[in-house]
Amino acid sequence: MPEIRLETYIDADLSLVFDLSRSIDLHQISTAHTDEKVIGGRSSGLIEPGETVTWQAKHFGLVQNLTSKITAFQKPDYFVDEMLRGAFKSFKHEHIFRAEGQGVMMTDVFSYVSPFWILGKLADHLFLTAYMRKLLVKRNQVIKAYAENGLGAKLLLNNI
Repeated sequence: MPEIRLETYIDADLSLVFDLSRSIDLHQISTAHTDEKVIGGRSSGLIEPGETVTWQAKHFGLVQNLTSKITAFQKPDYFVDEMLRGAFKSFKHEHIFRAEGQGVMMTDVFSYVSPFWILGKLADHLFLTAYMRKLLVKRNQVIKAYAENGLGAKLLLNNI
C-alpha cells in the first residue's frame, strides 16, 4: 500500500489552518485544474465529523466520482477522511496539525490501495503515486497561501 507523507510549515494560526484544510470551497479552488466540483453531500463551508462529500473531477482524461467521509475528528489537531466509493480500492487521508514556533506544521499522510491487483501496483510505481503527491503538494500550497496572505480568513468569514 503506497503512503505519501508531506509536511508543510504554515506561518498562521492553528485553528485557521485546520479550518482551511477542511474547507470545501478552498478544496475546489485548489483542484480547479481537474475541474473538481461537489455533486453530493456537503457542498460548501467546513466539513464536519461524520459528513460525506462526493466529488467529480477529471483525472487522466476520465471523469471520476469519489465519495469520502470524515471518520475521525479532533479540532484543531487532527481529522481523517476515508473513501467510501471511488476509483481506488480504498484510501485514508490523515490531516495532522501541530503548533510550531509562530505557525503550524501541517502533516498529510495519504495511504491508498489501487484496484486491479498487479496492474494497480504497476500503475502506482509508474505514475499514480507521483500524480497523487503532486495533487497533495498543490493543495497544500494553496492552503499555505490562503492562510498566510489573509485570504483564508476572508474565505471562512464568507461561509459563515
